Amino acid sequence: MTLASQELVSQFNNLLADSSLFGLLATIDKEALVPLTTLPKSSSAFSDNLSQLAPHLKPDAALYVILRRYDDSPRLVIATYVPDSAKVRQKMLFASSRLTLVRELGSEHFRDTLFVTDADELSAEGFDKHDRHTELEAPLTEEERTLGEVKRAEAEAGAGTGIREIHLSKTMSLPVAPDALESLKALGKEEGNGFVMLKINPQAESVELVPDSSSPSSISEAVNAISTSEPRFTFFRYKCSQDGVDKNVVLFFYTNPETPGTKAIKNRMLYPLMKRAVLTASSTEAGVEVEKKFEVEEPSEITEESVLSELFPKAETKTAFKRPKRPGR
Repeated sequence: MTLASQELVSQFNNLLADSSLFGLLATIDKEALVPLTTLPKSSSAFSDNLSQLAPHLKPDAALYVILRRYDDSPRLVIATYVPDSAKVRQKMLFASSRLTLVRELGSEHFRDTLFVTDADELSAEGFDKHDRHTELEAPLTEEERTLGEVKRAEAEAGAGTGIREIHLSKTMSLPVAPDALESLKALGKEEGNGFVMLKINPQAESVELVPDSSSPSSISEAVNAISTSEPRFTFFRYKCSQDGVDKNVVLFFYTNPETPGTKAIKNRMLYPLMKRAVLTASSTEAGVEVEKKFEVEEPSEITEESVLSELFPKAETKTAFKRPKRPGR
């Protein structure tokens, strides 16, 4: 578990006590939250001080940015800066540790928390845009804000949505456990039980096999075996037929249920970042070719009807154009 170092707590207390300080930058080093540097206040105007951030916001390195913004308590804002070109492991660590950082430093000190992927979002114009957007929204709890960030991460990681995908290097930062790869290889060769579930272990920093003895033969049996309280990546070999057409395909189910609690929400944030990498590993390392992908929150949203409609799409029937009758005829 990533915890705040004593040095970070000490420098944070200095930031609270010394009004001449504008900000504190922090990172993660050897599983600990540690300080990088403090920023002096160069002007009484918050926006004028933001230019000091530019040299520290790298396009491929995540960073925690704590800033003194308000004259009355709570005075601080905290931004988790996770650029798209950062390594996947770093993205996961920073996303999953941000609530821990806020909690250990004291959530009562922070009026606002931000999750940003672009350095421009931490400029004067970026804060103005954020403020205008916040004014239009109803007040949200920290849990609701974080849940919204899960949705955003899922949207950015989604393929075929028109939104940019999170960059992944050719080498996966989080390894897939050997037994998980062996199960996927068996699935690809039509061996085993035709059903493989994977989960992320944030402590071991790996994608692991979920032990399961199920041998489902139908969509309902497969869905019933999937957790309703934790996210899962599930591969299922499905044999079906319709109108004389037989199919033997592998389906991919990405489920991410809305389980309350900050720990559960923090866990949910990891999965969108690894979905594409898991699919790539299943294809290149295990030889599994997925026919159709289904991405839902609750497993129960996946039905035999919805799957069959994807596997056997009905051809559109076009109606011939009919010229309207003339009036009076």
